[in-house]
Amino acid sequence: MSTPQNVAVNGSRLWQSLMDMAQIGATPKGGVCRLALTDLDKQGRDLFVRWCEEAGCTISVDRMGNIFARRPGRDDSLPPVIMGSHLDSQPTGGKYDGVYGVLAGLEVVRSLNDMNYVTEAPVEVAVWTNEEGSRFAPAMVSSGVFAGVFDLDYGLSRADLDGKTMGEELARIGYAGDREVGGRKVGAYFEAHIEQGPILEIEGKTIGVVTDCQGQRWYEITFTGQEAHAGPTPMVRRKDALLGAARVVDAVNRIGMKYGPLACATVGLMQIHPNSRNVIPGRVFFTVDFRHPDDAILAAMDGELRAEVERIAGEIGLETDFQQIWYYAPIKFDETCVAAVRKGVERTGHSFRDIVSGAGHDACYLSKVAPTAMVFIPCIDGISHNEVEETTPEWSTAGCEVLLHAVLDRANAMAEVSPLPPGERVG
Repeated sequence: MSTPQNVAVNGSRLWQSLMDMAQIGATPKGGVCRLALTDLDKQGRDLFVRWCEEAGCTISVDRMGNIFARRPGRDDSLPPVIMGSHLDSQPTGGKYDGVYGVLAGLEVVRSLNDMNYVTEAPVEVAVWTNEEGSRFAPAMVSSGVFAGVFDLDYGLSRADLDGKTMGEELARIGYAGDREVGGRKVGAYFEAHIEQGPILEIEGKTIGVVTDCQGQRWYEITFTGQEAHAGPTPMVRRKDALLGAARVVDAVNRIGMKYGPLACATVGLMQIHPNSRNVIPGRVFFTVDFRHPDDAILAAMDGELRAEVERIAGEIGLETDFQQIWYYAPIKFDETCVAAVRKGVERTGHSFRDIVSGAGHDACYLSKVAPTAMVFIPCIDGISHNEVEETTPEWSTAGCEVLLHAVLDRANAMAEVSPLPPGERVG
């Protein structure tokens, strides 16, 4: 089926939707705090569902709380082309991370309605639960269950620092759906996203055609020493858990620098017990985040971290609990879907470059069960996971235009795929 003439999106409508969603959980510095499965997350989900229903979509929710808004195709038995991302945020997050991909997908649906155009295959917009991993670790857990990386019980049992599980919180906010998670055919998956880095803006490119996504390892480490009085306890007799953690922080930074410029190494969360100014810390819990596009180097970083933790704990006399809680290997996206994004760039005339994603995305797990690609747009100064995260209306429109063309390319190509066996439906 041919692409319709005068293909366009309504950029001002997309931008207004972004601004409206940003009012939910708005922070004083212009960002959002909309942690997964909080009341604010529910409000964002409810608004998305209302908008999709107004656009004529049917809504379904699976047992991990993933939301799917479906626009029928000419042949609704064909596997859908899905667009999506997430609505949850960091505690001091920006208003575009994840949300842009969700609302760009919605704008594609609205624009297809404006054109009165029916794709061959159905088109869906997905909201994936708990992509950030800020409240419930690991990140991207619900798209991971959809892709078969994690089982359902594991996903629902993830707990926050207060002991509340994802299953309990999904039920509390009314998004514990009855649809099975995954197990259905997906024709293609596209995710639009801000770059979350500075490369596109520095090079003056409007679109990033994402070819790969780097691998990640997440760790949770607890050092246990001995609490003691900060005054009478001699320095040589201390078992200071925080001193050990501080030395690991330095080691993590050195490992990241050693394997740069592509390596990233971060300690982002720390809890100190008893957290009193005149007590030597007896227990410290902290996290480590390693990333690299080369799995062999990621493994080398892992080995060096383990050795450093063991050495430091031995020197200070600390007990250690060391757990790798999350790992995924570097991802190469589907060549056909990447080519569809490039075609979209050519048709719209935007400047572009190929790029490797430095951040993890739901697309990384979707790539295990569906042909997948991503579209990046710049963010100002490369800043993300920050309340001052910003992009422009022009960039957001450009990315949505490319997304629309890529979706049309694959949704209409689905008609060329062999039909499903009689009676089998996808949806």
